[in-house]
Amino acid sequence: MSCPHTASFDRPSWTEPTPDSVEGCYDCLAINENVWAHLRMCLTCGHVACCDSSPHRHAALHAKERDHPVMRSFEPGEVWRWCYPDDDIV
Repeated sequence: MSCPHTASFDRPSWTEPTPDSVEGCYDCLAINENVWAHLRMCLTCGHVACCDSSPHRHAALHAKERDHPVMRSFEPGEVWRWCYPDDDIV
């Protein structure tokens, strides 16, 4: 499943970015908090942020502020992606 926002990530030449944090939500950790529900990683830049079920919803904020439309789950064993403009799993 894909959408227009994932086209560049589906190319064989695309390489997933390196996560900017393996400890947890980069933004929560920066403010000395460690409470989040699940983690997402931006497929544009590798930013790791907390999901919409978390208190600060940093992943959605990152997508909006940076215009980086697609995140993937950063949870072990999960491979799905979320497109913020389409509000859908892709």
